[in-house]
Amino acid sequence: MAPLDSTARKLADTTAPQYRTAPHNIEAEQALLGAILVNNEAFYRVSDFLEPGHFHEPLHQQIYELASNLVRAGKTATPITLKTFLPSDIDIGGLNVSQYLARLAAEATTVINAADYGRTIADHALRRNLIGIGEDMVNVAFSSPIDFAPREQIEDAERRLYELAETNRYGSGFQRFSQALTTAVDMAARAFQREGKLSGLATGLKDLDSKMGGLQASDMIIVAGRPGMGKTALATNIAYNVARAYRGEVQPDGSMLTVNGGIVGFFSLEMSAEQLATRIIAERTEVPSSSIRRGGISESDFEKIKDVSIELQHLPFYVDETGGLSISQLAARARRLKRQRGLDLLVIDYIQLLQGSQKRASESRVQEVTEITTNLKALAKELNVPIIALSQLSRQVESRDDKRPQLSDLRESGSIEQDADVVMFVFREEYYLANKEPRPGTEEHMKWQTEMEIVMGKAELIIGKQRHGPTGTVQVQFDAHVTRFGDLAPEHHMPDRIGE
Repeated sequence: MAPLDSTARKLADTTAPQYRTAPHNIEAEQALLGAILVNNEAFYRVSDFLEPGHFHEPLHQQIYELASNLVRAGKTATPITLKTFLPSDIDIGGLNVSQYLARLAAEATTVINAADYGRTIADHALRRNLIGIGEDMVNVAFSSPIDFAPREQIEDAERRLYELAETNRYGSGFQRFSQALTTAVDMAARAFQREGKLSGLATGLKDLDSKMGGLQASDMIIVAGRPGMGKTALATNIAYNVARAYRGEVQPDGSMLTVNGGIVGFFSLEMSAEQLATRIIAERTEVPSSSIRRGGISESDFEKIKDVSIELQHLPFYVDETGGLSISQLAARARRLKRQRGLDLLVIDYIQLLQGSQKRASESRVQEVTEITTNLKALAKELNVPIIALSQLSRQVESRDDKRPQLSDLRESGSIEQDADVVMFVFREEYYLANKEPRPGTEEHMKWQTEMEIVMGKAELIIGKQRHGPTGTVQVQFDAHVTRFGDLAPEHHMPDRIGE
């Protein structure tokens, strides 16, 4: 490329600041563009990761974009076809557009080297973006704007760095539908290979999985219920089952690909991490958490607890027990977890304990919750993981004879119902019936006992909304003493009782 060296230096000199030059490689840009103009096959070697904005020289950005459009339209990109789309009066180191394009093609590299040159160009663009973020951080920190606190600046920088790290996956704008089709087929292939043949993460509850196809990536799943129904128990059960099933494979680039189960992040805004751990231990050992806390356990119980604790230590299960988090803080921590450890499922217990921005909080609680749910849905798409968010229900449930929840019972229901992909209610008839026990020995008490036997140890998971699946009710088993959900035995399946 010797004849172009002087031109390259002139291009660099006209675009670079005098005190320090931003990272770039004009020669690599020229070599790649020349290869594309000589053999359009070179374009396909770089088209999946290289964008016009990655080029440092504006003219090179134009040339690459024009060549891309011609090749994708099924036409040939050559110096002759390109020159009609570029201004003819441009002077590039003493060359006009036609002469410069001809020189690029004459001094072109081979197609084999195209990908290496493309990665060099992309890497330099990444460095320039890092410099831009760094400069913005310094300038904002110096100016100290009143409405942009230092902590908010940290969260903003983390968000921008995460977006930069995931440039090839997120924020790429529109995509050809053929790419979406390829993704859908890949998802089906992974579902076929995964245990349970599910397209999403298995919850560990077979009847629920068959209704939902597992927990789908980028979905926001609301789990709602009145106090005492078992919302947190269901969330911890699912989170444990996902983490326990985790299996990963090391990829050629050193990254880890989740093959089954997943890495779980759990924001416990209400309970401490110790209380959460006690719940999971109780669920696995069948030793009630109340007995564990009081120390009223036998030696064999302690051995069970010890064995389960050893197992839990090795699970990819991460807990954040910080109370009073804002939605922006939660998003920053979730991004950090995915970047440092990986992330396949995020659980939030619960929405009403999150805070929005000060601006929304000053308007109204409804506006604040709207901001929270909108940002949670955006976070699910950004991280490409399912988010299970727990939510309270309004007290109007208690005033009805049939206390099964409905979508209208969601507190601040407008935004929660609208932004959610799935809304699931946890309902236990046993809880309400137990509080209505008549006087023993009466006829009403005998009738009450019969009704209690029917609902004892059972719960209903009512799917009130599902964007890509059916709604309906799933009957499950629930052991309140150890807060564990499970599948009902086959004899309890509802189809046998439809005709009654």
